[in-house]
This record gives sequence, structure tokens and C-alpha cells, in this order.
Amino acid sequence: MPVIAVVGNKGGAGKTTLSVNLASGLSKKSAKDRIAIIDADPQGSSLQWHEVAEMSDKISVFAATAALPTLVQELAGPFSYLIVDCPPSVQAPQTIDVLKVANLALIPVQPSPVDLWATVHIEQAISNAQLANPELQSMLVINQLEARTTLSRVVREALKEISLPVAKTALRRRAVYRNSALEGKTVFDMGARGAAAVEELEQLIQEVNRL
Repeated sequence: MPVIAVVGNKGGAGKTTLSVNLASGLSKKSAKDRIAIIDADPQGSSLQWHEVAEMSDKISVFAATAALPTLVQELAGPFSYLIVDCPPSVQAPQTIDVLKVANLALIPVQPSPVDLWATVHIEQAISNAQLANPELQSMLVINQLEARTTLSRVVREALKEISLPVAKTALRRRAVYRNSALEGKTVFDMGARGAAAVEELEQLIQEVNRL
């Protein structure tokens, strides 16, 4: 079962939004796949979302325990994919523990100087985790892209300074991501309003599954 750690080194990077919508997209790819999210973020946003959302019954959300690697192992059997919404720090003990057992670290990064600076620390954390977990792969995901801004246009060039791979698919800044959360949904439940967001998430899922 693939274990996907959604990792960031600052709040507001979009970890929970990516985690929940990724889970929703994966749950729709196959009728037999069951998806789990472990909410290891102190804010508990994935758990709160799940409490109010009209999410598929194929998606389960669990609170992280102190023995997080043990919880990951316990959930390995029943679920096809396990997504861990990590704390907003790569130095948090739970983030370090998850990276030691994950198959993939998915790292949303916004096109802002602060986010780009924070990504440098994530690069080191991934390298450290790979000493214990050589199979760990990683992928940066440009998030909340605004194509008309100068910074968004140069963000890929900036990320070339970092050794981590960058997903070809970027997630644009779209009101539907916020609106779906407010309505207790994911973008996959928003019909025509969510079509563009669904398309980019499905493209990202294809990239993840090719790893």
C-alpha cells in the first residue's frame, strides 16, 4: 500500500487541501480502493473536514497517535492508499517518523519567496530520511499558481536550484478549493464549478501513480 506523506515547512502551504482532494480523487479511480488519511497536523483540519464533508465512505480519517509508524503499519493492510497530513514543520518528530516509513513525500509549495526558502529545509529532511528509508521518493507540487504573476512564471526556474523533482502538474489558485471546503465537499463533488480543478488533480494522480 503506498504511503504518501504530504509535507510542508510552514503553515498555509495547502497540505490539508491537497491531502483531502487527493484522497477524494484516488477513491474515484477504482471501485475497490479504500483510502485513509492520518491527520498528524496539530490543527486537525483533515479530521474537521471529514466531520462535516460529504466525503466518500471509501475514505477514512484517523487522528495520529504518538506511535505514528505503528499506526501506519496497522493501516497498511485494509487500505489501498494511506495519506499522512503532516505537521507544518519538517523538524516535527511526527514528520521525521512518517518520512522513515513513507513511499512518497508530496510537498506543496506556493510561488512565494517564503515558501521557496522553506523548501530548502525540506530538501535536507528528505535526504536525512532516505538514509533510513532509501526507497523514499519525493515530488514538489507547485500550489496556488497564478499564471499572470511574475513570481509564478519564474517559480520553476527557482525550484531548479533544489534537487527534489517537481511535478509537471501545477495546481492553480482557484476559488473552488476554498468553496468546496466551506460547503463540506471536495472539488470532485462540485460539478462544473470544479471541472478545471478536477482535471489538474487527476493529472497529478497520474504522475504519482507513475512513480
